[in-house]
This record gives sequence, C-alpha cells and structure tokens, in this order.
Amino acid sequence: MSKRKVKETHMTVGECISQVGIHLCLLNSLCQCSRHLLELLRRTAVHGESNSVLIVGPRGSGKTMLLKCVLRDLLEVKDVNKNVLQVHLNGLLQTDDRIALKEITRQLNLENVVGDKVFGSFAENLAFLLEALKKGDRSSSRPVLFILDEFDLFAHHKNQTLLYNLLDVSQSAQAPVAVIGLTCRLDVLELLEKRVKSRFSHRQIHLLSSLSFRQYLDNVILQLSLPPDFADAKFFEEWNDSIKRLCKDKSVVDVLEKHYNSSKDFRSLHLLLVSISVCKPSIKPTDLLEASRVCVADSKANILHGLSVLELCLIIAMKHLSDIYEGEPFNFQMVHNEFKKFLQRKSQSIYNFDKPVVMKAFEHLQQLELIKSVDGSTGKIHKEYQLMKLMLDHNQIMEALQKYPQCPTDVKQWALSAFG
Repeated sequence: MSKRKVKETHMTVGECISQVGIHLCLLNSLCQCSRHLLELLRRTAVHGESNSVLIVGPRGSGKTMLLKCVLRDLLEVKDVNKNVLQVHLNGLLQTDDRIALKEITRQLNLENVVGDKVFGSFAENLAFLLEALKKGDRSSSRPVLFILDEFDLFAHHKNQTLLYNLLDVSQSAQAPVAVIGLTCRLDVLELLEKRVKSRFSHRQIHLLSSLSFRQYLDNVILQLSLPPDFADAKFFEEWNDSIKRLCKDKSVVDVLEKHYNSSKDFRSLHLLLVSISVCKPSIKPTDLLEASRVCVADSKANILHGLSVLELCLIIAMKHLSDIYEGEPFNFQMVHNEFKKFLQRKSQSIYNFDKPVVMKAFEHLQQLELIKSVDGSTGKIHKEYQLMKLMLDHNQIMEALQKYPQCPTDVKQWALSAFG
C-alpha cells in the first residue's frame, strides 16, 4: 500500500472512529427511553399537547445525547421542522428570571415585538411572548420546546417564578409547550415548592450509569471498531481484529481499569480514546499508554504539588481506603479515622490537627475537584458522612509525592505502606 493510500485510508478511519463511538453505544442502551421521549415531544409538536418531563442521571450518563438524538428524529417528522420552536436555557447561565426571560425573548426572535413594553409580571410577559407566536389566522401558538439544562439550579430562583409559569402553561394548555428538564440531582423534586410540583407531570426518565468493567471494555472495542459498511472490507477486518487483540493486552487493560475506577462516564472515556493518535495501520498498546499519560498529565498533578502537608496526608488516607475497599466510596469520617491511625502509629504530634481543621482541608480538596460527591443527593446527609470518591489514581499520587517539595519522609513511607 502506498504512503498516499495509507494516509487517505487513515483519515477515513479517524472520521469513522469519531462517528461510531458514544453515539451508537448510547443509542443502543437508551433506545426505550428515546422512543418514550420522542413520542412525548411529537405529541406537542404535531398535536399541540402540552407536556413536561425530567431527564435525571449522573453527569456523563447520556442525558444531553439522548435529548439531541430525540430532537434530531423529531425534526425529521414532516412539517415539524418549520413549525416547532426550541428555547435552550441553562441554570449556570440564566441565573435569575430576568436574564432567563431576556434569553427566551432573544431565542424566539421577538425583541422587536416586545420593544419598550413594560409588563406587570413574569406571567404577563410570558403570555405576551406566546401570543406573539401565533401564525396568521391560526388560533393557537406555535409549539415551543423549553429545554432547561441544570434544571435544579432554576429551583434556586426567587419564588421559582420561571419554573412555576412554564409548568403552569404546560399544565393549563394555554399554548402547546413542552418543558424538558435535565439534571444530575436525584432528589430534584424535593427542591420544588408545592405549587410548582403540583404543575409538573411527574414524568421522569432516569439514566443510571452502572457499567461493569466488562461492559466498559466492550464499549472501548465498539468505539474503536469500524462499522460493517466500511468501504475497504479487508482493512475493516484487520483493523477490528487488531482492536480486539489490543483490548486483551494486560498493560491496556490496566490503563482502562484505572480510568474506569476514576470515572465511569462516557465523556471521560471518549476523551481518552480521541487522544489516541491514529496514523498507523493499527493502534499499539504504547499508543493507548501515551494517550493515557496525556490525559492524566493535567492540572491535577500540578495541584498536588501545591497542597499542604495535611491535605496531602488526607489524599494518602483516601488512597489507602481505595486500596482496602477496592475503589468503593468513602466519607470524611473514614478518612479522618485512617489519618488518626497514622498519627497514633507514628506518634506524630506535629500533624495532630483539630477535627474542624481537618474538615476544612477535606472541603478544600473537594473544591479543587480532587475528590467529588458520588451523586448530587447530599442535601439531607451530614457532611461528615457524604459519600465521596477520589479523582486520582495510584500512579498520579505516587508521582506527585516524588516531586512534592520537601515531602516529609514518614509521609512518603506511609504512602508506600501496603495497609496504611
């Protein structure tokens, strides 16, 4: 095969890898949810039925992808593309109702219609916008899909006015409106006021990311494999066989297992796989190892070098807990107990901090995103017992210890000990 032909072939390979990946994987697993959501939105877009629904799941579980795929299929329905309108709001951006209303007006292209009009309330302003969407002599407004990303953050707006009015419109059928919320908070309904909750349909689609490592490995193979309709049948077979061999290599399995233990979401996996340089007839284990090194050689390693000795000790305590309990989540109390064992064994009064000081260091590690909550439903759990997971692997911690300026010898020895 000439160099020119090899180059052209591998450009195609790169394109195929980016297209197969997460898209096919999630579509297969979310097929039932997709059909349910599509039918719900189709009734709004085609028949003018108002609806509301929440898509709930951990970050990276496929909420946004599910919605994107459903909207794509919806817009392929005859006449829907020209008729239905979409308004996308994000709780991180539209931090109060005034900003949200301005964004709704902008996305509906009604700035000129509103002009300098002054409205007495949010409800009056929203009603005016929906009235302005009526087409010609039609008595009903054009269907509008309100998509609220980070839905739980809108619950913190004053009096939850935005949520109340949107859900009120969807329930009272004043106009064909669908309200779709996306959130990682499993307890999101507990955040809603009674009047808001009473206007919600209570339809929820839960996406729970609970992949086993075997399923995770199968997804890697799927994402790196070429589709059956690939133009070059011989190259298709050789490439896919090489991917299966790659994922049986012990060094590759070790790397993937570390990423799996760190984060099971698809975005993290995708970030690793797109970092692989595809410029040869096959992917070698060294290519994946290099991609992994690039992914983990981020700001976290540098952050570790700037931690206090106390914070570093807490990281080591978490490392030991992860080793002992095979990656299971931990809480502050467990970390504090592990740290106290070190102090008692070494008689290290120099590190004997009061518990509130240790808690402050623990919270700082959370702010730095070196540890994070297992899920968002921690509102009613005392902070000492909220389940957390470590966002660093063993190698990152040990490499950081070697580079940590003037790291105490006993701390290094504690990190290297088998059982803490």
